[in-house]
Amino acid sequence: MKFLLVFVGGGLGAMARYFVTTNLAGKLGNFPLGTLTANILGSFLMGLVVGIIAGRSSLENVRLLLAVGFLGGFTTFSSFSAETLTLIQNGQIFSAAANILISVAVGLAACFAGLSLTKF
Repeated sequence: MKFLLVFVGGGLGAMARYFVTTNLAGKLGNFPLGTLTANILGSFLMGLVVGIIAGRSSLENVRLLLAVGFLGGFTTFSSFSAETLTLIQNGQIFSAAANILISVAVGLAACFAGLSLTKF
């Protein structure tokens, strides 16, 4: 049942992301407005969902459907934001900074490496 909730939520989230990105594509030239909008909206929604379900084990299925599934499919940036904020709130500033730096720098480097492999 848990996997089904994540599966359904993830599919709906991916469809929502596609809707947002295609409807905002080209609105600011080459700037990725759709992706930016999905990431910011997803982060905001993740904050709402996490805040509402915090400490309520009876809402585990809601968490799986919305936070893990839907928002995971809509944007993984929302998970990154929530996890980094949790580190900050727990006083783990070094870990939060490392997560930010590694995720952005290494993520870009990994994407570049993957792209480079297609150019041989």
